[in-house]
Amino acid sequence: MARFALTIVRHGETRYNKEKLLQGQGIDEPLSEIGFMQAEAAGRFLSDVRFTHVFSSDLIRAKQTASTIMKNNKLSEEVDIKYDARLRERKYGIAEGQPLGELKIMAKKSGEQCPSYTPPGGETLQQVRARAKDFFEFLCQMVLDEKSSTEEAAHGAAGREPVTAKDLSTFIRRTGETQDGRRDDDVTFDASILLVSHGAYMRNWIKYFVEDLSFAFPPDLKKSRELSVSPNTGISHFIIRLNPGEIGHPDIRCICINRHDHLADLNADTGHYAVV
Repeated sequence: MARFALTIVRHGETRYNKEKLLQGQGIDEPLSEIGFMQAEAAGRFLSDVRFTHVFSSDLIRAKQTASTIMKNNKLSEEVDIKYDARLRERKYGIAEGQPLGELKIMAKKSGEQCPSYTPPGGETLQQVRARAKDFFEFLCQMVLDEKSSTEEAAHGAAGREPVTAKDLSTFIRRTGETQDGRRDDDVTFDASILLVSHGAYMRNWIKYFVEDLSFAFPPDLKKSRELSVSPNTGISHFIIRLNPGEIGHPDIRCICINRHDHLADLNADTGHYAVV
């Protein structure tokens, strides 16, 4: 069995976020001043979390957020950020650059509703979920392959040191017991992965967990929270366990979702978060 920690962070605010304009993939807008402040705050919050792998969307707002987070990290200085187009935001076609309200008008004219409506030239929700599925399965296989290689090496000489509960104490210390009464204090992890991505993409990633992998949030977490769009630099953290050959049937536990208490001192509209 392999076990890894997965931390997912939405990029910081851009001018388009502030003005409620759709960016998608065609608008490659950098972070605003507030966005950099949010990324710095997320970096400080995650500074004591040890990451073995870091992946980011290749759009500039995500790249800048990932770079800022890792600049603040004390335990992962030798880890390179890898950029992957599979982590990009949903493509909104002709609606990119337009106000969010315009997308709703387009949907109404077509007899549909947001977010299921797909503007001309855009991606369907099913296509976005397919990208999320492809990347998650890539991560699972990567962790399994690395674990196998380490076990084959004599005394683990070819592998890195396992990640311990101490390396993830930012999450474990603050949440105490997990949803099923277990604690992670005495276990090790084969990897600790950071992903920096986008709001609509992350929402579809969570829906993939819930609808395709039969993942269930704790009963006390309202559905409106579990499927809401993350605030800028909102942080979600999961523990994944899986066996070789069973990538399609992982055990997923949620430690927190869309939390943004690291932004408490910033003068920005940061939405809602939930700790579970």
